[in-house]
Amino acid sequence: MSKLKINIILFGIGNIGSTLINQIVESQEFFLESKNVDFHFPIITNSTVAFFEKEGVGYAWETNFRQLAVPFKVEDIVEFAQENEFENLIAVDATASDELVKHYNTLIKNGFNIVAVNKKANTLPIDLYKELRSDLKKYGKEFLYETSVETGIPVLQTLRDLYYSGEKITKIRGVFSDHLSYVFNRFSSEEVSFSSVLKDASLLGLMKSNFKEDLSGNDTARKLLILAREIGKDFELSDIKIKPFITEEHLEKNGVLNKDALDKSFKITKITQAENHVLRYVGEFDVEKGILEVKLISEPVDSPIGQLKGSDAIFEIFTKSYADIPIVIQSAPPCKQAISRGIITDILKIAERIRSKEAVWL
Repeated sequence: MSKLKINIILFGIGNIGSTLINQIVESQEFFLESKNVDFHFPIITNSTVAFFEKEGVGYAWETNFRQLAVPFKVEDIVEFAQENEFENLIAVDATASDELVKHYNTLIKNGFNIVAVNKKANTLPIDLYKELRSDLKKYGKEFLYETSVETGIPVLQTLRDLYYSGEKITKIRGVFSDHLSYVFNRFSSEEVSFSSVLKDASLLGLMKSNFKEDLSGNDTARKLLILAREIGKDFELSDIKIKPFITEEHLEKNGVLNKDALDKSFKITKITQAENHVLRYVGEFDVEKGILEVKLISEPVDSPIGQLKGSDAIFEIFTKSYADIPIVIQSAPPCKQAISRGIITDILKIAERIRSKEAVWL
């Protein structure tokens, strides 16, 4: 089996992107021995500048990036790849950028496969979502995004396997936000005010990057939409009934949280639950009724969702074959190392598909 050279074009060198580079550079020998795959990073970028290195970056990539990175456009990326005749291209989107997603079709048409942590491409209006998949098919390229829903635990792969086996999926639900899992797990199990738990979550940095997305329910809704579309449902983000747990009654006129109103409201909600129940903020898709909701629920403490601890996330998939017993996929809190490994898993899957295509041509 000949060595397969994979050229990774990395968009985003924040926590996840930088971890990805370091993990692959440190494990190059392992990938060569175990998979006969040789990874290269000829281009790495942040949101404004890019570092171009034909032979691929190495251990000194951070210093080189600081000293030699230049402003770029996606067209510059494509041109550099074509000039140097790079083969087996994989663009990794480790950003949360709306702008980069607009260039996915351009990348695909110019020979790039895509691996994304970014959720935005899979929550586009359905006509653009389908156009992207049409281009993937037309140009024979791959697009994998397991880490857009969870750290890399195969939630999407499990869902696809069930769907394409002909299994009838009746419901998908779960706690998809590790941040809100922490908030409601603590509030349900401790004698604390709701505002104090939110404050602690903020101090821990859990809501640093997407505080509003979590509190509004939008992050959970985006993940729910991705799951629904994986089983062939043409829903839009606007079709999801989002019931935010923080409403106008919890806010001052200037939009600042009214702690007294918030704490009073959630104290009442907590103590008026049925016995042995806990609060959880979930995404739920009732496939048979065609209803998608993001909402606060009261859940039996002995159920899989009720037993969540810490910042764990959980996905439940109900099917006709298993009836009322869900397939449960639970994960520990995400970290940059785990997310990066999930990206590598997707990259390796594409590498194997590239190798298979090459074998067919040979």
